[in-house]
Amino acid sequence: MDAPYFQGVNPKETILESWGVLKDYVNQILPAGGRQWHLAPSLSDSRPVLDALSEQQMPSVTRQEVITKLLSTCFGLAVSFSITYFGIKWLVNAMDPTREEKRQAHRRAMKLMKSIGVSDKVKLTEYELCIASDLVDPLGMVVSWENIGGLEGTINEILETVILPFHDNLLASNSSLVQPPKGVLLYGPPGCGKTMIAKATAKAAGARFVNLQVSTLVDKWYGESQKRVEAVFSLAVKLQPTIIFIDEIDSFMRTRNSTDHEATAMMKTQFMSFWDGLMTDTSCRVMIMGATNRPQDVDAAILRRMPSMFYVGLPELVSREQILNLILSNEPVEDEVSLKKLAERTQGYSGSDLRELCRNAAIYRLREYSQRRRLAKMQGDGTNDLEEDPSSLRHVSMGDFEKAFNKMKQSKFLTPMPMRYIDVE
Repeated sequence: MDAPYFQGVNPKETILESWGVLKDYVNQILPAGGRQWHLAPSLSDSRPVLDALSEQQMPSVTRQEVITKLLSTCFGLAVSFSITYFGIKWLVNAMDPTREEKRQAHRRAMKLMKSIGVSDKVKLTEYELCIASDLVDPLGMVVSWENIGGLEGTINEILETVILPFHDNLLASNSSLVQPPKGVLLYGPPGCGKTMIAKATAKAAGARFVNLQVSTLVDKWYGESQKRVEAVFSLAVKLQPTIIFIDEIDSFMRTRNSTDHEATAMMKTQFMSFWDGLMTDTSCRVMIMGATNRPQDVDAAILRRMPSMFYVGLPELVSREQILNLILSNEPVEDEVSLKKLAERTQGYSGSDLRELCRNAAIYRLREYSQRRRLAKMQGDGTNDLEEDPSSLRHVSMGDFEKAFNKMKQSKFLTPMPMRYIDVE
């Protein structure tokens, strides 16, 4: 304690005063026959008093009463301290605004742990349970290589250099040069299937998939973010084989500079430190996979830890035709619709753009069906037939795609608006 707390206090007088209070207390609890054994007025003269309280000079009944009184006092103090401790702990938890959110995250994590087949013997800490809420249910991962079109070259390279050594641990154990990479980076324009490739990789490798959210790592209390970063890797090791996927990794692992906040810099440093621990442990089957459309913004130290990089670019003509065929495989389409012609007209479209084009084309037939049903309802003729007959919803035609093309030109390929300055005076 600092000196200001002792101003005006004489330690010697305080000790003597406390000794006097103790003397009065002992004289009160001693029976009438035992009050002759008084406490000495000073600490130096207390030895005879202690001898007087020995079993030979004091009756056994008196000694038992003293012990009982002291034990009851100690028990009361222990109960009082326990009630105070647990009461304050309950009050702090009740005042935590994120208490309900943490409780729901824990329930979701336990449910996911059961669904992925994790044994009950695996004990997780509170921080690991928070990270476990980002686990992806394998039953919900319907993405496979068959659902990805136009990326055969990239898929084959991932199968040979990533999944094969990651899945066959015995094959990789014979050589240190064929170990599975601890870091994989998927980069390219947005909407080209990077996230789908990551999920398909986890499914093909038979690994647990953690779709790590940056918001899960950030905490308002100083030092809590570092504990959550540690929990990411400890959880992955307990559940291995594990793939930790970080989408838009450039927003989390951006190039460091002197303007970074101290907590953010410490979190990045600790993340890389634990990542290095994975690289030194050859038996650890944990992989970190990131996706970004701005690889130039990712820190150089992070790029060094991701030796396997795969470019996922815009699909070419043949790839676009394959993607369109995959999207429209379960849709009723008129015979006049030529996928090759559609692919030729979609230069510069990503896989996500092609899906949006097909969705807009399918919506137009739904609009036409809705208009016919509304018109029939106004005329009072054949409304029930339209509602009950699914064949009244016609097939997608080339005209629908023409309308969808016009809409995509107005939304996706907008020219930038000129800068306009506002006079605030």
